[in-house]
Amino acid sequence: MTCYPLSLSPLSRPLVRRLGRRDYESTWREMQRFTQMRTPQTPDELWLLEHPPVYTLGQAGKPEHRLHDNDIPMLKVDRGGQITYHGPGQVVLYTLVELARYRLKVKELVYRLEQAVIDLLGAHHLGANRRRGAPGVYVGKAKIAAVGLRIKKGAAYHGLSLNVGMDLSPYDAINPCGYEALEVTQTRDCGLTMDVDSAGEALARHVISQLDQAR
Repeated sequence: MTCYPLSLSPLSRPLVRRLGRRDYESTWREMQRFTQMRTPQTPDELWLLEHPPVYTLGQAGKPEHRLHDNDIPMLKVDRGGQITYHGPGQVVLYTLVELARYRLKVKELVYRLEQAVIDLLGAHHLGANRRRGAPGVYVGKAKIAAVGLRIKKGAAYHGLSLNVGMDLSPYDAINPCGYEALEVTQTRDCGLTMDVDSAGEALARHVISQLDQAR
């Protein structure tokens, strides 16, 4: 694991931690501990990683959105939203940030995370959009990035995921994000040649840019 600051001031910009491939549940518990123990002097952090195959179901999620069983485990977690899939080839960026530092409410943070993805894809000449009432980022009708957050003690954790170059077939076993027959896509299938590492680096830069603009 490597960690490096993107600013000389520890509170001016988040630290970015590159965690590689990490088990979902242990990472989730670590996010909870980080948030519980943070103080007004704790720097914000962005965690970049991949997960082994796993389905996660949000705190108000409906189990029936898993359509059939396979060998992939499912965890009930404390973020918002319904069911989604994480697996190798997908960039996950967890946003452990204190909202007041950026003068943000929850909906505004979601908007800025979505905008970071839109800007990243736009830099590669790939148009992307939002859908009203359906958080995330879409290319045409297909979802390419998902957002889910938890707010505790005025601080966010969980974050967003961007499909880069993965096996998309596990999505066939769920209603992604609770939407029946929702199409999913990834940057590779849209003609982009970035890999997970380069996509993660770019995504972190765009998220930090969005946070800077919110101040």
